[in-house]
Amino acid sequence: MIHLREVALRSGTRRAGFPFNVPAVETLPPLTFESPVTFLVGENGSGKSTVLEALAIKTGLPAVASAAPAQDPTLTAQGELAEALRLSWNRRTHRGFFLRAEDFFGFTKELSRSREVFQRELAEIDEAYRDRSPLAQALARGPIAGSLGDMARRYGDNLDANSHGQSFFQLFRSRFVPGGLYLLDEPEAPLSPQSQLGLIAMLKEMLAADAQFIIATHSPILLAFPGAQILTFDDPPVHGVGFDDLEHVRLTREFLQDPERFLRRL
Repeated sequence: MIHLREVALRSGTRRAGFPFNVPAVETLPPLTFESPVTFLVGENGSGKSTVLEALAIKTGLPAVASAAPAQDPTLTAQGELAEALRLSWNRRTHRGFFLRAEDFFGFTKELSRSREVFQRELAEIDEAYRDRSPLAQALARGPIAGSLGDMARRYGDNLDANSHGQSFFQLFRSRFVPGGLYLLDEPEAPLSPQSQLGLIAMLKEMLAADAQFIIATHSPILLAFPGAQILTFDDPPVHGVGFDDLEHVRLTREFLQDPERFLRRL
């Protein structure tokens, strides 16, 4: 399902300074999304993550992080770009989320800290209510034990005890709802090559639930997703490109075919 059909800069809204001076943003044409899965590719600094962050702010999607994109002080400049964007929808959705790789790592650490606090509080209650009746103990433990139970049901007993790939999938599935728009910035960062293949399988499964994905990535594995649209931010203006024509793909193939040749040159 293609919920978001097009994003474009409104006329007369181009400004000086970052991010409007980034070549891909300065020359940004209307971007029409033609597939339920669209990849944004380009070298670091090309503007792909900046545009994705501006989209997150403009759409109002929640973030898997401590602050919503619109309230994130690190995204002030992207907020100015968001104000300049015009979105066209096939069907407006408020479902979905925005996820950056660094937010995933921060979220798992915060979840672990919260679990440790709850467990310490339970231990303190057990000590304080040691001589009280079982009913009094249960009533005192109830709210905190309930919070721990909710965390375990939603995210598992301990995200930190899992591999990054397992934790990522568990978090993703716990937040996924049908009919949503999902903006992912370099989701391959916590994933092994095998887990990246697992993400492809999960995305295919979620497309059956009317989901749309816009993903900024460097991963040749993810970019091989069948039927995906690929927009490159290298060589502006932003334009569509085929999988086999991507520099990421060509370089990876050449390296794997003869790594020694590359290493000698280095």
